[in-house]
Amino acid sequence: MKVEVTIAKEKKLPKGAVEALQKEFGRRLESRFPDCQLTVRRAGSDGLTVFGGDKDEVSELLQETWESADDWFN
Repeated sequence: MKVEVTIAKEKKLPKGAVEALQKEFGRRLESRFPDCQLTVRRAGSDGLTVFGGDKDEVSELLQETWESADDWFN
């Protein structure tokens, strides 16, 4: 499965947030989907693309990851 997360460029994020999200979300994805490849990048708009998997399940996991950012982002 391949997952791509895009974050709107105009959103103000703390330094290192994209890399931290890549690491934490990637860890969570890998625990459920060992064959998953993740890309997180800045783009013109927010988005989630899932190839070869259940988008709803991945979307829910992404939401959980964002909501727990206080636990994993320093």
